[in-house]
Amino acid sequence: MTPKARDKAPDRPVALVTGATSGIGLAVARDLATRGHRVFLCARTETAVKQTVADLQAEGLTVEGTAADVRDRTAVRALVAAATTTYRAPVSILVNNAGRSGGGATAGITDELWHDVIDTNLNSVFLLTREVLNAGGLSTAPWGRIINIASTAGKQGVLLGAPYSASKHAVIGFTKALGKELAPTGTTVNAVCPGYVETPMAARVRTGYAQVWDTTEEYVQEQFEAKIPLGRYSTPEEVAGLVGYLTTDLAASITAQALNVCGGLGNA
Repeated sequence: MTPKARDKAPDRPVALVTGATSGIGLAVARDLATRGHRVFLCARTETAVKQTVADLQAEGLTVEGTAADVRDRTAVRALVAAATTTYRAPVSILVNNAGRSGGGATAGITDELWHDVIDTNLNSVFLLTREVLNAGGLSTAPWGRIINIASTAGKQGVLLGAPYSASKHAVIGFTKALGKELAPTGTTVNAVCPGYVETPMAARVRTGYAQVWDTTEEYVQEQFEAKIPLGRYSTPEEVAGLVGYLTTDLAASITAQALNVCGGLGNA
C-alpha cells in the first residue's frame, strides 16, 4: 500500500470518545460528528449519556453511546464491543478524554485518592487503547488516530497537584512511545495538552484552591489568568478544534507529539 493510500481515512470513520458528556469531551464529540465521523461516546452516568446522545442527535449528528467506567477492564471490553457492534465497523479514532482532578498537600493524600487519579487519568488510557487495538480492530487497520487528552500539567509541576501532574506526565510518555511503535502502520498517536479551560472540572479546581488558600474563587481565577499570556482560559471548542485537526489527512505526519492549547501558558 502506498503512503498516500495508507494515510487516507476511511469513509465516515467510527470515533470513540470517553468522558464525553461535558466540557472538552462533549466539544470533541460534537466536533468529530460535525466533521462526518460516526461518534460513540461514554461517561459513567447513564442519564447523562442518554441526554447527550439525544441532544447531539437533535443537531443532526450521528452519535450513539453507553455508560462505562473506563477504570474497569470488563467495562472497557463492553464499551469497545458496543461501539463496533453499533456501527458494524472497527474503531478508527480513539479519543481518551475521561479524567479527573485531584491533589492537595502531598503528605495528606490518601491511597484511595492517588490510585483513583492514576486509574482514571492513566490506566484507563492504556486499557482503552489496548482494547481498541485488539478487539476494536485498529492494530490491523491501514489508518487510525489515537488522541490522548493530557495537560500542560503533564509538562510542568502543578502546585498541590502531584497525583494529577504525575498521571498526565505518564500519559505523555505513553503517547510518545506508542506513537513511535505504531508509526509504520498508518495510525498516529498524539497528546493534546490543554492549560486552563473553562469546564465544570475547572470550576471544581478553583473551589478546591479557594478552600486551601482561604480565599474566594474569583481571586483564584484572577491568579490563574495572570499566568496565561493570552489573559483568559481556553474554551473546550478550541481544544476540540486541535483534536479534530489531528484526525484529518493533513495531520498524517504528526505523531508522538504533545501539543499545547493553553494561551501561551506552557512553552514546552
